[in-house]
Amino acid sequence: MSPDPRPGAHKVVVLALDGVYPFELGIPHRVLGSAEGRYEVLSASVDGRPVRTDSDLTVTPGHGPGALAEADTVVIPPYAITRASAAAPDPQALAALSRVRPGTRLVSICTGAFLLAAAGLLDGRRATTHWALTDHFRDLFPRVELDADVLFVDHGDVLTSAGAASGVDVCLHLVRRDHGSEVANQVARLCVVPPYRDGGQAQYIERPLPPASGTGTGPTRDWALRRLELPLTLDELAAHAAMSTRTFARRFREETGLSPGRWLIQQRLRRARHLLESSDLPVERVAHEVGFATATSLRRHLAGEAGVAPSAYRRTFRASHTGVHDRYDQA
Repeated sequence: MSPDPRPGAHKVVVLALDGVYPFELGIPHRVLGSAEGRYEVLSASVDGRPVRTDSDLTVTPGHGPGALAEADTVVIPPYAITRASAAAPDPQALAALSRVRPGTRLVSICTGAFLLAAAGLLDGRRATTHWALTDHFRDLFPRVELDADVLFVDHGDVLTSAGAASGVDVCLHLVRRDHGSEVANQVARLCVVPPYRDGGQAQYIERPLPPASGTGTGPTRDWALRRLELPLTLDELAAHAAMSTRTFARRFREETGLSPGRWLIQQRLRRARHLLESSDLPVERVAHEVGFATATSLRRHLAGEAGVAPSAYRRTFRASHTGVHDRYDQA
């Protein structure tokens, strides 16, 4: 059982649309509801009536569309769509979405992005949805910058995520953003899921894989993770795997969905975030510990991924939740 919401808890309303997928409908309740009462999670339908799911279930949300006007965050879980319904969604759904107050955080999971796009809320923004629907999405919403290679995109006020389990990823990201990594890690443990997944959707797209053998890139990835502080090159990685650089790069992308260079940057940023959250090391030292040549390089890559400088990241994910003041505000 989830604990009762704390006084003043962040109110999250999950809007269940006709054809909603039951698994994803429950994700915000399961993940955010495991954050020790920090969130109050409610469900609503567009008219206050029961909602048919995409399976042989009907669900009865506890609230009608009026709950959206009181939400701090609104989540749109995925729902079954056709080409016609994606282009012209239920007018009641758009009307319900119009009740959301300005400044309310919006989050979509999988096909939920189609409703946000139809409402014009993603125009000119980077967004994502399930990789299998990307061509359809681009045809319908050319003003949206669709990125099919990521698990979620965070614009601060609007977040979009990919299919199914990426709903867990984005909800854990919300907890991490709102309350820091320690709380997010605790929630992940309670839900028995990884607190953070590397890579993006590309690793889940069907593609021919090399035959199972001892010649994959996994052992080399493990080897590289133990040496992130070193200036690893593609030639060194390929030599460790006993492959040519071309074969190694091809197999690496087949197995991870990323180039070796991009994967190394992600791993270094992941370790840098951990050090920024858990230590008082200066930014220059953090950069050295994770293998960036300079603090400037760390700042550039972190800004590209998270949109903030290391000092701002530290303030958000450590100082504001631990009471430790940032002493390294030079970023």
